[in-house]
Amino acid sequence: MFPLDNSRRFLWLLVLLFGCFLPCLADLKVLVRLEDGQLTEENLQADSDKDFITLEFRKTDGTFVTYLADFKQDVKIFHVLILGELERGQSQFQALCFVTRLQSNEIIPSESMAKLRQKNPHAVRQAEEMRGTDTLQMDVAINFTKGVQLTPHIHNICAEAKEAIYTRQEDVRLWLERGIDGSMFEVLPQPSSIPSLHPCKLCPQDWKPCICSYHLSLEWIPCSLKYCKNRDSSVKTTSYRCGIRSCQKAFTFHFYVAQKQLCLWDEET
Repeated sequence: MFPLDNSRRFLWLLVLLFGCFLPCLADLKVLVRLEDGQLTEENLQADSDKDFITLEFRKTDGTFVTYLADFKQDVKIFHVLILGELERGQSQFQALCFVTRLQSNEIIPSESMAKLRQKNPHAVRQAEEMRGTDTLQMDVAINFTKGVQLTPHIHNICAEAKEAIYTRQEDVRLWLERGIDGSMFEVLPQPSSIPSLHPCKLCPQDWKPCICSYHLSLEWIPCSLKYCKNRDSSVKTTSYRCGIRSCQKAFTFHFYVAQKQLCLWDEET
């Protein structure tokens, strides 16, 4: 064993060599332009050991968005923290979580993400590919306590949105086939079964249930790897990784709320 002083020196040497006591996340900060033309900074982190990526940014109105891709479970989470309208009786903030399947071509692997660097951190990045908008009917609620079966990250990412975690019936069907406990899911009321259930923007009273909509856009995502070709002296062609391709992707979520008071932003869209 090391003497106490030597042990401390050795410990600090490890900190200097490895940067932190716990497994470190590779961090990349990227300047992007939001849909309203304002600049913000995306913070991308990758953990190749636990195989996940997070992307975080703040919108112009103060809303804080977190996107998490869990490659081990093929699940992605969107967490949105929205500032409340205190003058209209809302709490200081409102949190939402949207959970759905992670598709194979949405974002590069965590191992590749962990290696990304940028030469000019002050440059405003613009996506090379515009992937349009996905409209998602989030018609099922997820029980926060049991949601860890889908991904362990739910308890960290969605802790502030315990009563507002949503997914889709088509995702639920797939998860049930994989043996996930169906008791964590609750199908929410829909206009097809309740004709009086209208979009919140058309609902005249703040205390009536309605279908809320929330739109968000990820302005810069490293969505795929680029491969270049090289010929050696024997004229044999080989491929190698030579960069990443960036994409922009937007999402519009539709989901049930017990009262319009929980969806006041929908009046402005």
